[in-house]
Amino acid sequence: MSEPVVDLARLRQSCAKCSLQTLCLPATIGLDDLDQLDRVVKNRRPMKLGDHLYRSGQTLGALYVAREGAFKTTITDEQGMSQVIGFHLPGELIGLDALGSGIHACDAEALTQANVCEIPLSQLESVATQVPGLQHQLLRIIGQSINRDHSHLEMLGVKSAGDRMALFIHGMAERYRLLGRPAELLVLPMSRQDIGSYLGLVIETVSRTLNKMQEDGVISVHGRQVKILDMKRLATMAHITTDKVISHKF
Repeated sequence: MSEPVVDLARLRQSCAKCSLQTLCLPATIGLDDLDQLDRVVKNRRPMKLGDHLYRSGQTLGALYVAREGAFKTTITDEQGMSQVIGFHLPGELIGLDALGSGIHACDAEALTQANVCEIPLSQLESVATQVPGLQHQLLRIIGQSINRDHSHLEMLGVKSAGDRMALFIHGMAERYRLLGRPAELLVLPMSRQDIGSYLGLVIETVSRTLNKMQEDGVISVHGRQVKILDMKRLATMAHITTDKVISHKF
């Protein structure tokens, strides 16, 4: 099988032309600041399904943003059992787990083909001191990462498999909305086994729960495509009130 053709022009697309700019960068960033940041983001590389951005124990050298594609982060215990602890969609920073210690505590693996911006940490720190709003944006993203971890723990504390699945799907819908995509139609990049690992459920329970939600008319499932038929009912199952801002970013 021949290797896929790499579109170099597309990979070299500047931050100014990137559709994810509003997710990654402060709203007030100017053209001069974008040019400066473009000089930092030198490595825009394609990745294949199963490729690793980094592995547990690796020294932190850069942060990453997927322009296209999705990633999962996993930890492995002493017995060799792995667990999914997060999913990352386009526009989200990957690699924040190592900011405290300087060493990655998990593996980051591509769930699909992806194009990734690599931002060397040393240069990012320098640019952040010169670009207005970038430091604040980084702090906001770090805060979102902490909230995401809290949401995951909250989800694992829910006893009902249906409640966990509802929280997961509702959160994914909100993330799609932030990406400017239809929130009612999700194409999940992760497998049911990955979903089960993340939610603390066996794969049979994942399939059974999705089927039950489909029978109840809440969602429609076709492979990895999930269509939300009743968003209000889904929110009720997830115990999300209408006046509560959704912030689940798994």
